[in-house]
Amino acid sequence: MNLAGLQSLLARAPSLSLACVGDLMLDRFVYGEVSRISPEAPVPVLRTHRSVSMPGGVGNVARNLASLGTRVTLGSVAGQDVEGRALADLLAAEPGLTDAVRYTDTARTVVKTRYVAAGQQLLRLDEEDTLDTDYAGEGVFEGADAILISDYAKGVVSDALIAAALAHAAQAGVPVIVDPKGRDFARYGAVDLIKPNAAELAGATGLPTDTDAEVERALSALLDQTTAKAVIVTRAGKGMSLMRRGGPVQHIPARAREVFDVSGAGDTGLAALGLALAAGHDLPEAAAFAILASGVVVGKSGTATVTPPELLEAELTGAMDIDHGRIVPVETLVDQVELWKAAGLKVGFTNGCFDILHRGHVAYLAQARAWCDRLVVALNTDESVRRLKGEGRPVNDLDSRAAVIGGLASVDRVTSFDTETPLDLIKALRPVVLIKGADYTRDTVVGAAEVESWGGEVRLAEFSPGHSTTATIQKLAKGEGQ
Repeated sequence: MNLAGLQSLLARAPSLSLACVGDLMLDRFVYGEVSRISPEAPVPVLRTHRSVSMPGGVGNVARNLASLGTRVTLGSVAGQDVEGRALADLLAAEPGLTDAVRYTDTARTVVKTRYVAAGQQLLRLDEEDTLDTDYAGEGVFEGADAILISDYAKGVVSDALIAAALAHAAQAGVPVIVDPKGRDFARYGAVDLIKPNAAELAGATGLPTDTDAEVERALSALLDQTTAKAVIVTRAGKGMSLMRRGGPVQHIPARAREVFDVSGAGDTGLAALGLALAAGHDLPEAAAFAILASGVVVGKSGTATVTPPELLEAELTGAMDIDHGRIVPVETLVDQVELWKAAGLKVGFTNGCFDILHRGHVAYLAQARAWCDRLVVALNTDESVRRLKGEGRPVNDLDSRAAVIGGLASVDRVTSFDTETPLDLIKALRPVVLIKGADYTRDTVVGAAEVESWGGEVRLAEFSPGHSTTATIQKLAKGEGQ
């Protein structure tokens, strides 16, 4: 899914309504630090600092949809107990989420408590009973553009609930997507999509799922065992693999992400798949969207959700990571800068030829980056450098200069300009910090008045004395090494 497709999908999300049914739980995270081993037993002693609670299971699927701006109705069964009341309060705080949960005295609310220190889970404590319920999703499916079933094998996803979901979907012409549990996936009937992970696919088919070839055989076997129309298997860092009945397998690669916590990533993936399919996207596009959303959420702590600005930031960053250190077109850069600003980041801008990189350049750019959260460097094109410096310059062409400058930790994006000054570029990007060297004054900095007119500032950075491109070229011409 490209940036335009992502923007279109996110813009449509508020007009869609989805139904989420399945096992609901209360997720608790207790955070602390471990500095010693207990004298009573060889176990770490956790000194707690804080704890947080949030809806888990199908509740997290619904939260993710609400976070993306979609209207969502949540159906499940939970206890009329302290934990159930805590869940009801948390769900009521989610804009766009309708709580259609059946709270009953005959059920016990499922609670999962994770104890975390230094970003690592030390222990998970599960408090649960398997429910025996006749719940069939009454009042949940009406008006839904897609139905999501989240099965954690706690008893809510009964045959009656599956039958009710399929009957409504057939009548309304909407897709049904299942995140399954157990070994008998045939019980879900003719759903549009089943979304197991690799271990669940292996358990359901009795086949290995490590390599692409093994996954392909397992997907084919699963479709033979069920009446589902398609299967998508999530494979963590390997992405997703998709197979439609009667069609070939498609492998959709993952993006490299820093993983902080995988709790709830599957819920985010289910929500993303459901939203994309409800909006009319095909399965490969839906899978790409789910990979993007899950990749964002694993970088967060706890059972987390993802927002539209985070998805747009991730898509833009991912698209440009391949070209990091290369020239970014101004049209793309404008979108990136707007996302940075929306996230509350201070964007800085500087420009120059930066022909032969020397320690003065490095110090200058490091100082510039210290004054902002993101630094954009605009390079003069080769023709522009020739107009300024004369024939024989630049020594390094634009692509080479961009690769070197973009490789510095202080530089976040590189672009270029061919005009006499970068004023048009400054007006397009609207940075909040404009940086030039101390050999300028505020009155001689191009764009100073414009930046200050929208509330920005002009900063003058010191150059390291005794270092310049011209001096370097002269030494090289004389055969003097450095």
